[in-house]
Amino acid sequence: MAKTKSGITLDENEELVLEIKAELWIESSNYLDRIIGNILRSLFLLVGHKRKGYLVITNKRIIEVTEYKIFWALNIGTDIKFVMPDSIKEIGVSKEGTCCGCFCQEYRLYYKGITQRTSLLLLGEDYESALKLAKAFHRALKEIK
Repeated sequence: MAKTKSGITLDENEELVLEIKAELWIESSNYLDRIIGNILRSLFLLVGHKRKGYLVITNKRIIEVTEYKIFWALNIGTDIKFVMPDSIKEIGVSKEGTCCGCFCQEYRLYYKGITQRTSLLLLGEDYESALKLAKAFHRALKEIK
């Protein structure tokens, strides 16, 4: 049984399609926002608070994982959501100018369900690589159904 970076153990005959680390501290690709987010992450890390998030897509299921830790190692909570493939109605990539509307481009992978919308900031990605992630997600979703 293989184990992912997020800690999810894959079932027998289950293959990892994508595992995307969610950026939980930075709100956009704007350099100022990235600096502020990294400062906040550093300050919280100094006092021992951590949060990590992942979107795990396999050939059999879709999982959202969020971990919360204090004192650098004590796990105070983990949220694991199994997203029902039938509930996802839309998958896409959004591109937005974040600094004065045009200088810094931000790319997000999103999916909309019946009751929620999940959006992941893709740091260091360009339009083509963001689109590849969305296509891989879509192919995996069709396999699951």
